[in-house]
Amino acid sequence: MTTEMEALKTRLRDTWIAGDFGEIAKSIEAGAEDFVSRIDLKPGMRVLDVACGTGNLAIPAAKTGADVTGIDIAPNLIDQAKARAEAEGVKAKFDVGDAEALPYEDGSFDVVMTMFGAMFAPRPEVAASELKRVCSPGGLIAMANWTPDAFTGQMFKTNAKHVPPPPMPSPILWGTEDAVRERFPDGVSDLQLNRKKITFIYPFGPADVVEHFRKYFGPTQKAFESLDEAGQAALRADLEQLWTENNRATDGTTEVESEYLEVRATRV
Repeated sequence: MTTEMEALKTRLRDTWIAGDFGEIAKSIEAGAEDFVSRIDLKPGMRVLDVACGTGNLAIPAAKTGADVTGIDIAPNLIDQAKARAEAEGVKAKFDVGDAEALPYEDGSFDVVMTMFGAMFAPRPEVAASELKRVCSPGGLIAMANWTPDAFTGQMFKTNAKHVPPPPMPSPILWGTEDAVRERFPDGVSDLQLNRKKITFIYPFGPADVVEHFRKYFGPTQKAFESLDEAGQAALRADLEQLWTENNRATDGTTEVESEYLEVRATRV
């Protein structure tokens, strides 16, 4: 890697270590379980969860009897994943590592999955190549990637209005069909791309949701920290407006639906 890429990776790792992503992950646990249920895992299957965070996919996958490994760039998230697995009485292995340099042999896994994770790797073609490399012939690669025009994509775009994004392709390009096809030009067959919905539910209003993200979500926390008082106020106002305009709840709580692209590909 170049010195610039090493610096970028350090910056990205520091971003995901910041805050406490475990608190954010709770809001998408149900959606993660739905994603895993559609994969139809069987006992003994070798499964890798790339950029696993605190184990939202890995833990329900392990409950099927699959042989599950999770890997993430942030050591604190791996610690949380291990603690969750132990608390829920499931067996899974968790490693600290990079989605662009997976420390596993070729064809090691029957299923390679990632939900809102590998899409944030700075070199998407490298990440895609690694997902293919560690997947066994005939195995499944499954991704869940936020789409640009849905709520979560708009949230990232709102942040980018106030704080320049890292010098890398936009992660939400992974939520477009064209980009996925470009990044898997060969080595896979039966590429299926379907748009799915996921719902964020919080027991408090949009203003408090913004504060929740500022406190716990690394990218939002880092964005606020980089701004002066006026800039923080402007970012907060825009985020509150976005959450308010998309809120379906009318009782003082927050319920917002977002969309992701579900990617399924068979390794040839």
